[in-house]
Amino acid sequence: MRGPAARSSDIARGEALLALARTAIAEALGLERDAPSPDADPPAEPWLEAVGAAFVTLTQGGDLRGCIGTVEPYRSLAADVRANAVAAALDDPRFPALTPEEFLRVHLSVSVLSPLAPVPCASEAEAAGALRPGVDGVVLEVAGRRATFLPQVWDQLPDPRGFLRGLRRKAGLKEDHWDGDTRLYRYTVEKYGEKFGEGT
Repeated sequence: MRGPAARSSDIARGEALLALARTAIAEALGLERDAPSPDADPPAEPWLEAVGAAFVTLTQGGDLRGCIGTVEPYRSLAADVRANAVAAALDDPRFPALTPEEFLRVHLSVSVLSPLAPVPCASEAEAAGALRPGVDGVVLEVAGRRATFLPQVWDQLPDPRGFLRGLRRKAGLKEDHWDGDTRLYRYTVEKYGEKFGEGT
């Protein structure tokens, strides 16, 4: 059971990540934001400067408005969150670029990924049986294609076989495509979301 100190640390961590994401989008949109004096800036947190991977998700009225992320870490977590926040707002090919007006209403969440771990997948049945609904994010690699679903997608696709069909569809494959070269990897996430009603 997590104690008060751990919960307080989680809250502080989430607030820092969400502030990074929102500030990065505001700057990319050219919006004015109140900035504290440089003398008041706290020292950089070591965990933010460590290499990490994250997804940033934007929703508006409960509907997806953008989601971009990194599956395998290669830069600091802080840099990854900033870059993916801007990409989710402006460069997600499924949506037009976020406008300054929308920015005032959009809701942000940040999901920090654990390292990838392989999933047994000699067959679709084996893979479906190995997955943990509601827990695993999954990366699919097959036929030169790659796609991932965050654990949150289990809310829409709760059946493991349906989850895998949707993942193959996202990768641009037929839903029933399966061959011996299929590779699956799992990860978990620490998800932090703004409270609804929060703005800039």
